[in-house]
Amino acid sequence: MRQSALSLLAALSVALSGCAGSSDPRVELAVSQASPLPMNVGAARQGAAALNAMGLDLFGELAAPDQNAVISPLSIGIALGMARAGARGTTADEIDQVMHDAAANGNAAWLASLGRELALRNRTVTDEEEVEHEIAVHLANAPFAQRGLSLHQAFLDDLAARFGAGLRLVDYVSDSEEARQAINGWVNEQTRERIPELVPDGAIDSMTRLVLVNAVYLNAPWAAPWSRAGSGPLEFTRLDGSNVSVPMMITDGRMPYAEGDDWQAVDLAYLGGELAMLLIVPEDLRSFEAELDGDRLSAIVDALDERQTLVTMPRFEVETQADLIPPLKSFGMSAAFGDADFSGISDEPLFVSAVVHQANISVDEKGTEAAAATAIAMALSAPHGDVEVHANRPFLFAVRDRQTGAVLFLGHVADPSQNS
Repeated sequence: MRQSALSLLAALSVALSGCAGSSDPRVELAVSQASPLPMNVGAARQGAAALNAMGLDLFGELAAPDQNAVISPLSIGIALGMARAGARGTTADEIDQVMHDAAANGNAAWLASLGRELALRNRTVTDEEEVEHEIAVHLANAPFAQRGLSLHQAFLDDLAARFGAGLRLVDYVSDSEEARQAINGWVNEQTRERIPELVPDGAIDSMTRLVLVNAVYLNAPWAAPWSRAGSGPLEFTRLDGSNVSVPMMITDGRMPYAEGDDWQAVDLAYLGGELAMLLIVPEDLRSFEAELDGDRLSAIVDALDERQTLVTMPRFEVETQADLIPPLKSFGMSAAFGDADFSGISDEPLFVSAVVHQANISVDEKGTEAAAATAIAMALSAPHGDVEVHANRPFLFAVRDRQTGAVLFLGHVADPSQNS
């Protein structure tokens, strides 16, 4: 039975939590009282492996080898995971295939445990000189729903238990632009102003009913000090063989290192040792990335061994904005964007109308700051029937009385632009 807007709100406790709080007056807040799933480190690792595999698939579709690019498999995966919680039938099966089962019904603990495990990385660490540094790994999830939309309680409980997400109520019908600004304002706040406008103009409209949003923010200083190399810039060789002078950083010490026939890898630790940047330098980026999948990435990590290592790397900033619908369709996820089954969310006929992702990263001698956000917009499906009739050529009409069969008016239209 469909819940009414009043029963929905009665089933929810209007309250604030650490991940659900907002000072935006345009947004009403509500959170389910469902208890979070217990954390399991093994499940977190399984979820991470699945999202890594999905991320490498997507990166291969999105990133041109000769252009800088960055995505967040974590952000994309959590946003898709929230949608998967309400998917059924073929729609669910296709999402599971794309996500390597990271959010399948039997794997509910995977992403739930991963999110809770990563939350433990937030802490203050003291370096060798007794200086305190903040390690920030901030994840936040927020569904923005149309006021009055009937949502199934089981879906709301899943959002709370698996993703720590409380419901936000906005009004797409009467003011979709205000709702868009509210979503972007939330993302801007969660990413510490690194992503001020995730949802572009036109991505949502009066038919939108639900937008599932994830935001990720990272800020971490290096464990080992870096310095600028030499007295000036060093040469960087592009894919086409040309050179460019760029500012380089240099560090050395004992660190995890591995190599293969055509690549080298080093794991660069951040302060505290729990986070690291795996730097892989292949001889040929194109051919290496073409063969890189989750299993090969895991094999590289497993091969790491402590070695005295000298590393040079340029300072860099990269930002990517992407429409994820084309690559998701190319991997077989098509039902969600057309004849979708999200009956686990609502009795209303919903389909995914937009999937937008944005990520950026800044790396220098001090450390790394990065942010990413993903939004999945769901809209009401347009009515459709078994057959279609389009009056897009000359047509005849008869205004008639059904009971008697009498035709009251009869005519045809040969040119609708004429007024006679």
